[in-house]
Amino acid sequence: MKQMIKKYMESFEEKISNNKIEEEDINDFLIKISFFQHERLIHLLVTLAFAILGMLAVIIFITAPSVATLLLVVLVVALLIPYIFHYYFLENSVQKMYEMYDRLK
Repeated sequence: MKQMIKKYMESFEEKISNNKIEEEDINDFLIKISFFQHERLIHLLVTLAFAILGMLAVIIFITAPSVATLLLVVLVVALLIPYIFHYYFLENSVQKMYEMYDRLK
């Protein structure tokens, strides 16, 4: 997903800088923005779910400490960190796409 977004934004930025934007390009851009917004929403929900699972795992570890609950905490946190970074990338990319669209108008 990251490569697809980067590649698309670079190609569209090149079209903007060369003044080769047509109405079809703008409509395609709006469709891509909606796709990336949907992707961002899904990753927000997954990130929130993992954050809630992480808090529950920590609470379980505090109330009933064991090796299994510690492993659960480590596993959830290990998965949560990449989700946060990916969501951060998606959020920033969509914001940049908003700015690109504003420059077109």
